[in-house]
Amino acid sequence: MFTGIIEGLGTIKEIQPAGQGKQLILDADFVLDDTKVGDSIAVNGACLTVVSLENRRFHVDASPESLSKTTLGKAKVGDRVNLERALRLSDRIGGHLVTGHVDGLGSIKQKKRVGNSIIVSIGVPESITRYMITKGSVAVDGISLTINHFSRDSFEVSIIPHTAKMTTIDLCKIGDLVNIETDMIGKYVERFVLEIKSTNKENETGNSVNIQLLAKTGFI
Repeated sequence: MFTGIIEGLGTIKEIQPAGQGKQLILDADFVLDDTKVGDSIAVNGACLTVVSLENRRFHVDASPESLSKTTLGKAKVGDRVNLERALRLSDRIGGHLVTGHVDGLGSIKQKKRVGNSIIVSIGVPESITRYMITKGSVAVDGISLTINHFSRDSFEVSIIPHTAKMTTIDLCKIGDLVNIETDMIGKYVERFVLEIKSTNKENETGNSVNIQLLAKTGFI
């Protein structure tokens, strides 16, 4: 679990084949104190496991699923990436709860400066915007951001100077792809609502309340 508050940047130094997946070797810009093999690190918002570590250099394995669902599939040596180590229970949650399980890709459509902020418009499929609300949270390349506005196929966020300085978002160009993870709360709400509708429909057909129904709906 992560917060979307980026600790710092890293650089991809090597990309090696690993079966049908790949192993990425990265150098962090910051000291990886208290980090050990087996720990999780979000790389541009994708949760990956550290398999080797020496000082600021660490290795992670990216599965075929991760490569196909995130920008890691098109990553190149020299790319700068956002890094965040997993949340500890004693930490403050400055952003929002982020799982590191990317929902899909977005494309940078527009960047414009308004006052001291940069307004970024990102195109996404409707399967992603369905879980968005105005002033809700979204993770873009692992960065916790607030949604200003959204439509069926895009949404808009504001980037303050500190976020632009500490992350890769200011490096993104029009047309660049970014990893998107929507707030998990919306997904759970949808799941519960669909289950209730399904249960109500079954009851309308004459099915009675029984042990199987109670277990299915989470009462036991």
